[in-house]
Amino acid sequence: MPTTLETTHRTTTPSYRAFPSLDRPADAVKYLGPNWFAAVMGTGIVATAAISLPVHVAGQRGFALVVWIVAATLLLLLLSATAAHWLRHPQVARAHISHPVMSHFYGAPPMAMLTVGAGALLVGKDLIGLRAAVDLDWVLWIAGTITGLLSAAVVPYYAFTRHKYKPESAFGGWLMPIVPPMVSASTGALLVPYAAAGQPRETLLLACYVMFGLSLFASIVIISLIWGRLAQHKVGAAAAVPTLWIVLGPLGQSITAAGLMGNAATGVLPATYAAGAADLALFYGLATWGFAMLWLTIAAAITIRTAREHLPFTLTWWSFTFPVGTVVMGTSGLAARTGLDVFVVAAVVLYLFLLAAWATVFVRTARGAANGHLLLPPTAAAASPSAG
Repeated sequence: MPTTLETTHRTTTPSYRAFPSLDRPADAVKYLGPNWFAAVMGTGIVATAAISLPVHVAGQRGFALVVWIVAATLLLLLLSATAAHWLRHPQVARAHISHPVMSHFYGAPPMAMLTVGAGALLVGKDLIGLRAAVDLDWVLWIAGTITGLLSAAVVPYYAFTRHKYKPESAFGGWLMPIVPPMVSASTGALLVPYAAAGQPRETLLLACYVMFGLSLFASIVIISLIWGRLAQHKVGAAAAVPTLWIVLGPLGQSITAAGLMGNAATGVLPATYAAGAADLALFYGLATWGFAMLWLTIAAAITIRTAREHLPFTLTWWSFTFPVGTVVMGTSGLAARTGLDVFVVAAVVLYLFLLAAWATVFVRTARGAANGHLLLPPTAAAASPSAG
């Protein structure tokens, strides 16, 4: 027979168990949000950034292939789980679209597809062959581009017409729905040689430039709002601090896109325009890289300052991965274009940081999923002893 003390303890102390959703497996996806796809983005970029590095060591390509396989597997699992989520919990899914914060993360699924597709072409071909890799990349690029363009239009439309924001509301997540076209621009440039010669190839390349501009100017507007919010309303909630790193996403990705489009222009555009594209890749890349380093310094300082007090773990920690990965790839591109050692060293140092961040966040995400904390609704997750 239990003692009175034991009975009291059992009735007053909440019980948290590993995989509580196993009692009802269908509920495991009940609160699944689009922000989960950031795990695919952050994992996929580790593989593609490894391939882009200006230095090569033994086992580097094999490591990239393994990581790409993990990213592709995560994408397949999350796409399946998202389909189940919409079928079994349509009210929760629709609530995500109408939510003023979560809705912005609908830019993550398109970028996840685009990242895995590019990885297939860059390193996955070692496993599945070039023909299958090209076909897979085309499928994921088309799907990612269409859904990315939708996110770039629909999410801001909802923000402008339905959601209510305060002056201090601007945060890095606002960039998520408008960055996918920039990812399409860079990954589309990789597919230019595989498009039919003539107008199809030229149309694809110029479409990449259109998407580059679409995303670039929208990003400039939002980054300005984030800067203004920080200056006037300061850092804000600790949990949102990692999203400051998202600003590096459009910066690094635009450097990468300009470089890849500049490379693809040769033989596709007239010689004069191809030379201009190469010039743009260099001088735009240098100028943007400078601002990226400034923002990286500021974001790192704010993150360290916040971590000294308390930086709770959430899925926003994936902001330490994909955005940094885009800067790694952009830096590697500048190293190849300029031949300067400073960019070689910078690319390697940034990649080592990316590896450390990815390993940390991957393990903590797996742990949070295993103990059920990350599968709970936000209010319950905040009360869980696993939080932070």
